[in-house]
Amino acid sequence: MAELIWSEGAIFDVEGIFDYIAQDSPVYARYQVESIAASVERLRMFPESGRYLPEFPQLPHREVIVGNYRVIYRYDSSIDEVKIVAVVHGSRLLRETFFISRD
Repeated sequence: MAELIWSEGAIFDVEGIFDYIAQDSPVYARYQVESIAASVERLRMFPESGRYLPEFPQLPHREVIVGNYRVIYRYDSSIDEVKIVAVVHGSRLLRETFFISRD
């Protein structure tokens, strides 16, 4: 079973998602954050289940889609570690430098 590590940036992303949604619905905000957490937990058993980022196939990063959000992570099989790098809205335009600053 892979070790799961959240980057500070990813934690900040999830907190921001919660705060934004909670302005209208604290209940749905909690539901969305719980859905993200549950999807990430599955990566412990199936770390290679996410797809490579279509925008950047040369990068080792993968993603799982949870509702409107993309959970971006990197799996290091040599140490069996999944690092959650970011959680971003699906409509957001990603740049390669975004991942370098968060790894």
